[in-house]
Amino acid sequence: MGYTQSEYFVSGTASAYTNVGALDTDGVWTVAAGETAPYKTRILVYRPAKRHQFNRTVIVEWLNVSGGLDAAPDWIMAHTELIRHGYAWVGVSAQFVGVEGGPGIGGLPSMGLKPTDPNRYGSLSHPGDSFSYDILSQVGAAIREPGTIPALQDLTIRRLIAVGESQSAFRLVTYINALEPIHGMFDGYLVHSRGESPAALSQSPQVSIPVPGQVLIRTDLQVPVLTFQTETDLTLLGSFRIRQPDTDLIRLWEVAGTAHADSYTTVVGPTDQGDDPSVANVIFTTEPVPGLITCDVPINSGPQHVVLKAAIHALERWVRRGKPPAPAPLLDVVTDPAITIQRDPLGNALGGIRTPWVDVPVATHSGGGQVGSILCLLFGSSVPLDPTTLDQLYPTHRSYMQAFRKSTREAVRQRHIRGRDARLMRKAAKASNIGD
Repeated sequence: MGYTQSEYFVSGTASAYTNVGALDTDGVWTVAAGETAPYKTRILVYRPAKRHQFNRTVIVEWLNVSGGLDAAPDWIMAHTELIRHGYAWVGVSAQFVGVEGGPGIGGLPSMGLKPTDPNRYGSLSHPGDSFSYDILSQVGAAIREPGTIPALQDLTIRRLIAVGESQSAFRLVTYINALEPIHGMFDGYLVHSRGESPAALSQSPQVSIPVPGQVLIRTDLQVPVLTFQTETDLTLLGSFRIRQPDTDLIRLWEVAGTAHADSYTTVVGPTDQGDDPSVANVIFTTEPVPGLITCDVPINSGPQHVVLKAAIHALERWVRRGKPPAPAPLLDVVTDPAITIQRDPLGNALGGIRTPWVDVPVATHSGGGQVGSILCLLFGSSVPLDPTTLDQLYPTHRSYMQAFRKSTREAVRQRHIRGRDARLMRKAAKASNIGD
């Protein structure tokens, strides 16, 4: 695919932080460096093999440790966009569990670097998550300093964009509110699938410094922040309660038909090379982690990855040109008696960013619809429409394609789907038997 992969160990002395004054819900926090500790962690670097193909932007992903190991959900979901357009990507093992190991969500086994491969990673040392924020800053500084990271030394780097999904997004919100005003390390942020509360500023084994249960992103920033939310994030994670109006430097995207995690994240995405139309097909699987976890209902197979790629493009363009994306429609939600997304007669969400998955559906895609373990709840559901309903919606394949093309054109026009992905989607739809 024209990219190289490198791995490096990064070491130094990191600071934990303490609050100076109250940590209020508006996110306008003041903090000071406190206790220090040595660390040695790992970073991954993906970059174009040919220097001239680099677009001068580095995506820095806070690796996610919810599964008991380092994972790169944003790389998986958006890698075809990043590779097509010449981004470099750096994944940071910023947290304790990724290095030292620890239990994963929903009973997933611990697969930290050191216990998994002690010969390779035995020299690593992580002092605890209280130091994770400064570790991220120090990695950012190393990326910016020419020659510090060998795999990047021949590249001219103009922009650093920090991204984080789920638990990493929780921590990124705390980083933005507490550390961005101090370090100004990043040129933009993608906060992907946050809950209503961010991560603690400090935690055991250091002094615990919790944050309020509901926290906004501070509005006095000097760099743009795009928050990308799925249906699950509004309901199960409660982010509806911290919905934040757009400003000159804040945008909120809520995407209809999406779940916190989905089949692309764990089943399809890891092998997607960016040129296979069948990747756009809805698949029905009950195994979010094949061979380990089985859910009662097929997990979500919606459009999260496609719209996420458009979000990264919009954010990079915003950072580079200073032009924010247009405000996006929000999901239709009622709150009595509970946070509930309004749905059409087929069960697909109303409002939000629209795609053919929900406007020309072959399934009901939801951020909910599961029961059982927390892992299954996070993966939402995609339930196929019955043959009678499909025949009523699309009496011919031509009628299906007309509706599909119209929906896709509108999503591209709104800059919510990239043109290359739209072409692959149309090819997949044309090859389907819908309406035949």
